Formats: sequence, C-alpha cells, structure tokens
Amino acid sequence: MIDQTIFGLLAGIIALLAFIPYIFTTLKGKTRPNKATWIIWAVLGIIIAASYYSAGARETVWVPIVYSVGMVITALVSLKYGQDGWTALDKGCLAGAGIGIIFWAMTSDPATAYYITTTVDAIGAIPTISKAWKNPGSEDKATWLMFLAANSLNLLAIGQWTPMVAFYPIYVFVLCIVMCTLILRPGTSGTKRRSSIGPARRL
Repeated sequence: MIDQTIFGLLAGIIALLAFIPYIFTTLKGKTRPNKATWIIWAVLGIIIAASYYSAGARETVWVPIVYSVGMVITALVSLKYGQDGWTALDKGCLAGAGIGIIFWAMTSDPATAYYITTTVDAIGAIPTISKAWKNPGSEDKATWLMFLAANSLNLLAIGQWTPMVAFYPIYVFVLCIVMCTLILRPGTSGTKRRSSIGPARRL
C-alpha cells in the first residue's frame, strides 16, 4: 500500500506545476486572473497553511504550502495583467474578506480561526467563479485540471478524517470541480476570452 505521505507530496508537486501555465498565460494576455480573488487568496494562503499545520495536518499540508507561494506570485502578476477594473462584487468580497480576517485576528481558538480563514478563502473565490461563468476563456484549463488532480490526490493523503484535517482539502476539491465544470462546459471556447474583460495586455 502506498504511504499517504506520497500522495501528499505528489499533490504538492502537481499544485506547484499548475501555477506555471497560469502565470505564463497571464503574462501572455491569454488568462486574466481576477485581482480581488488572488489578493484575498494570497493573504489567506499563508494564514491557512500555518493554521492547517497547527491543526495537526502533516501528509496533506504540502498543497496549502505550495498554494501560499503560488498565490502570492499570481496576485502580484494580476495587478498588472489581470482583469481590468474593480467590480461591485470584487469590492464586496474584499470587504467581506477583511471583516473575516478581523474576526480571525480576534479569536484565540485555533479551530475557529481555521474555519474562519477557510470560509473567507471561499468568499475570495466568488469573483473568479463569476468570471468563469461569464467568460470561461479567461481562465487556463490546464491549470485548473492540474489543481483538480492535485486536490484529488490530497484527499487520498488524508490520514485521519477529522473535521479539522478534512475541511480544507474537501473545500478546495469542490472548488476545483466547480471551476473545471464552468470552464470546460460544452459550447465554450477561447473566442469568448476577451468578450467581457477588455483588450488583453501583452509583453
């Protein structure tokens, strides 16, 4: 039987590799990340990785660690090459995330902090889910398929199915399912990529 640590390491490696096409296609103007989403994810990525480790996760901790690094880089890139402007949804999610972080800072209970940060992370996903629904070509298919593969392996890496350990991997797995369903649904194509996000910037 394969050790669950191997599944966790493989998940972390695939998650790391997934950021390469996302950042590359963003720099080329083919992918247009939502700034609000990636700023929220970048801030929370480090918090979640630390709190998840504190919650006792070991085999499955590689994915959040990789995500924290990749999200910071993607957030920085998105400031110049991401989706133009700030929508009301973007601003609302940023405000909601800010309130959630304040609650996180106020709590002294690691479990409560863990659930709050993961919930705020889900709030950060809303603008990107909305964008993927309206304009699936603005997201990189290869990246999200690799994220889905990584998080599927991460579920196999769970050693103890306690709420604290399983909550984050299940949440990210469901998010990847939603994103892949939206950007791969029938009738979508790259010709819609620029329809609602303005002209793409190029190097």
